[in-house]
Amino acid sequence: MDRLLAANVPVEDIRTDEYTGCRFVFFADPDGLPIELYEVGAAGM
Repeated sequence: MDRLLAANVPVEDIRTDEYTGCRFVFFADPDGLPIELYEVGAAGM
């Protein structure tokens, strides 16, 4: 997320998966389609 913000890519607020406790965030590709980054290896995974 830090790299996206440094590149001036707008990102949504970080969310937390209520079942796994992992964090995830969405941003848009150049065509406006959503991309999700999902944290792997957090507690509960």
